[in-house]
Amino acid sequence: MKRNKLFSAILSLVFLFGIMGIATAGTLDEIAQRGELRIACQTQGAPFSFVDRNGERTGSSVDLCNMIAKEMGVKAVYLNYDWDGLIPALLSKKADMLAADMTPTLARAMKIAFTNPYMYTGSVVFVKQDSPIKTLEDVKKKGTKLAVLLGSTGENDAKKAFPEAEMKTYKGGGPLLINAVMAGHTDAGVNDGSAVVGQSASFPPNSIRILEGQLSRSPLAFAVRYDSPDLQSWLNLFFLHTSLDGRLDENLNYWVNSLDWKKDH
Repeated sequence: MKRNKLFSAILSLVFLFGIMGIATAGTLDEIAQRGELRIACQTQGAPFSFVDRNGERTGSSVDLCNMIAKEMGVKAVYLNYDWDGLIPALLSKKADMLAADMTPTLARAMKIAFTNPYMYTGSVVFVKQDSPIKTLEDVKKKGTKLAVLLGSTGENDAKKAFPEAEMKTYKGGGPLLINAVMAGHTDAGVNDGSAVVGQSASFPPNSIRILEGQLSRSPLAFAVRYDSPDLQSWLNLFFLHTSLDGRLDENLNYWVNSLDWKKDH
């Protein structure tokens, strides 16, 4: 009888520690075993993620993700999506993480888990250089046509700031908005300020003009699924270390706060 009880106790402990082992195995273990970090990103998202004139994927987010993969000791694998396909790709587990110039809004946080912000930006309005629109007040006139990206923070900011405007929604990347304004399909465009500056560098000089003033001030962050708290914690630690050793500032100063990258890509 005592032997049976002892055997049952041992089996219970084995089962318990087995369950604990399963519980502690997380996304980081899966990435390490796979040898790949799968990243959902944009194709037309300069200066964050884009394909340069040499046919190579590059950008601020790409450089950061390459650093992340190197620190993990795995290979970075990039999965290309339009803006509205990023979150579905993450939720469907096609990707381990999402790396784009995405604002961690409360609505998005109902679906995905964001890292700590790594930078701050905001939505701006831009027009053609010779446009009669001079100020944000001019944009408020009824019937003004605005180009916005489907599902973006810029779309939400535009709706709040310009309720009388006519929204023309585009599916894809920021350059589509600049094209719409340049071609006269819309009077103005609304997008993240850093994206507008970076993407306008691919157009003729002085093609567009950014109006003075921001519609919002927003953080930017990467994202994971809520079932990947270990990966989220690791990424937060990564941003802390790179902010302390200067690598994060070096990245943002090159890619986001200047057009220095333009001569190289």
